[in-house]
Amino acid sequence: MAKHNENLRRDTKVVIAGRKPEWTGPVVNPPVWRASTHLYPDMEAFTSDAKRNEDGQFFYGRRGAPTQWALSDALTKLESGAFGTTLYPSGVAALSGALMSVLKPGDVLLVTDNAYEPTRMMGLGILKQFGVVTRFFDPLDLDSFAQQFCPRTKAVMLESPGSLTMEICDVPAMTAIAREHGAVSLIDNTWGSSLGLPALQHGCDISIMSLTKHVGGHSDLMMGSASAGKKYYTKLRRTAQALGHVVSPDDAALALRGLRTMPVRLDKSSKTALDIAKWLAQHPEVSHVLCPMLPGAPGHELWKRDFAGGCGLFSFVLKSADETARARFIDALDLFGIGYSWGGFESLAIPFDPAPIRTNSAWPPKEWGTGAHLAIRLSIGLEDPQDLIENLEQGFAAMEQA
Repeated sequence: MAKHNENLRRDTKVVIAGRKPEWTGPVVNPPVWRASTHLYPDMEAFTSDAKRNEDGQFFYGRRGAPTQWALSDALTKLESGAFGTTLYPSGVAALSGALMSVLKPGDVLLVTDNAYEPTRMMGLGILKQFGVVTRFFDPLDLDSFAQQFCPRTKAVMLESPGSLTMEICDVPAMTAIAREHGAVSLIDNTWGSSLGLPALQHGCDISIMSLTKHVGGHSDLMMGSASAGKKYYTKLRRTAQALGHVVSPDDAALALRGLRTMPVRLDKSSKTALDIAKWLAQHPEVSHVLCPMLPGAPGHELWKRDFAGGCGLFSFVLKSADETARARFIDALDLFGIGYSWGGFESLAIPFDPAPIRTNSAWPPKEWGTGAHLAIRLSIGLEDPQDLIENLEQGFAAMEQA
């Protein structure tokens, strides 16, 4: 492919990124390079240190080959301000690898209180075992966030919106505060992706994604990524190599294939999700719709200011306090699977109750008053929106059955 203008728009970038001619040859996609051993032409090449551990150079299978390099390069091109992208065998591996790249024993890590539960468990589990102290903060309270810092605070873990309760935090303000205190800002940017939230431009140092979700798009691969400028990319790469993180070329090829259609899928699922969120907001059995794309919903103004797009993941809260009724609702949904993950072509629904895993922010919010506030998270796929709405109505009807 010929060289292209760097100012190309989103959809065009997604199509052309990572397709270097030396990786693709005469075909559209880079072939799947399956190899553990990379051979050297002679002893001079074998003993030369000049290029033995550079990106895009053959060395050994753990360093990847053109299939993995093409995916990394494409993700880097789509993350404005990134110097490089490291790949990991899962989203959780990306989170742990990134955190271990910037923390050492004795450091303090600040984690948003609405974080993905495995992120919380890292702070309370493996990082604690390595001597890192984790403290949780309310993502909606800038004043208390600023007061959490101490001389040992070295990193802040953000997630916006939270993957269950959907709070949008003020990312630029929080990263500015972190920078004033000499702390690294990391963000789990899976919901928005680099297409929806330009995380590095908003002050984050490391942007992490579960490629299992939107990039894969078809519920058939596990992978994660972390993108950063040169300083932090070097740390990410070094730590990933030390931990032996590697992704298979077959999965990298699947991720590349999914990446090419990600904008189309995001646009479709976002539009359908917003249609359903508007419908739910008027439903007599619903007390709250937690969808930042929805005008009037919590966090909408920050979402409109900072994000270029959304996705199909959002939550809503029932008026009913009957857990068996909630179970009947979900069991009645034959167009929504019951399962973890999201971002695939199919719709999913799960119940959640975040109160037991909150540390420094209230659930439910104090202004909601008392009550069970039973919640359901929906991942909207590519089905017809009216079919999904009719199916949800079927779920509400099932709630009324004794």
